[in-house]
Amino acid sequence: MKHTLKYFFNFSFLMSLFLAQAQNTTSSEKITKTSKTEKSIPQTPKQETNQLAEEKKNDSIPIKTDRYGLRVGLDLYKLTRSLYDNEYKGIEFVGDYRLTKKYFLAAEIGNENKTTDDDRLNFTTKGTYLKVGFDYNAYQNWLNMENIISIGLRYGASTFSQELNSYKIYNPNPYFGEVPVVISGDMFNGLTASWIEVVAGVKAKVFNNVFVGFSLRFNRLISNKQPNNFENLYIPGFNRTYNGNFGAGINYTVTYFVPIYKKKVKLKNSAPKK
Repeated sequence: MKHTLKYFFNFSFLMSLFLAQAQNTTSSEKITKTSKTEKSIPQTPKQETNQLAEEKKNDSIPIKTDRYGLRVGLDLYKLTRSLYDNEYKGIEFVGDYRLTKKYFLAAEIGNENKTTDDDRLNFTTKGTYLKVGFDYNAYQNWLNMENIISIGLRYGASTFSQELNSYKIYNPNPYFGEVPVVISGDMFNGLTASWIEVVAGVKAKVFNNVFVGFSLRFNRLISNKQPNNFENLYIPGFNRTYNGNFGAGINYTVTYFVPIYKKKVKLKNSAPKK
């Protein structure tokens, strides 16, 4: 009996140790599995969360592509006027180059031959002119639009000649009816003029790379070389002078855009903040 109890206690002790060891092994395995599971789940710190949110926000902002290049064309007003006005012949080439998002270098060069028949004068003006300056686009285009509503400034210069075809001597109290016309034919060469021009206009894309435009121009003479006993009443590029120093004009243009390079611009997200 004594030996039986001894073996029973020894067996019980061994079973206790075995169970304790098994429990420790099971706990270690659970801890190991838990650690592996925790390591397999990616952690998301605050900085990483903000970065993901920022990337998502950036992805939601549309990207606009701005094209930069040269636009060249003709003034249709002068070209068509030459077809229906027998006393006018002229042509003007126009162009601009996009410097920045809003600013364009602009230039016009042309030639005019115009006969002016006034109440007491008939004269012919012939000459060429050049205008250079810039345009500022005040229009905010939508995505992939390239329309322009601009205001700009030009410096203009012209070299020309005047031919006095005929004139009438002014006589406020004629005794013998109408004053006769005097045929002259005097020629005045080497005349020059320069001016500042304010330009307001629009350009709209009607086809791929094809634009049509319209502009109003207001001029102020800076210099004006005039012949003796004769005023420059019409200056090529400046048009007719009013009050000696001011002028105005219009043009209708059709131009073709030659793209050179592109820039990607992220548009500002206009969605309201929550």
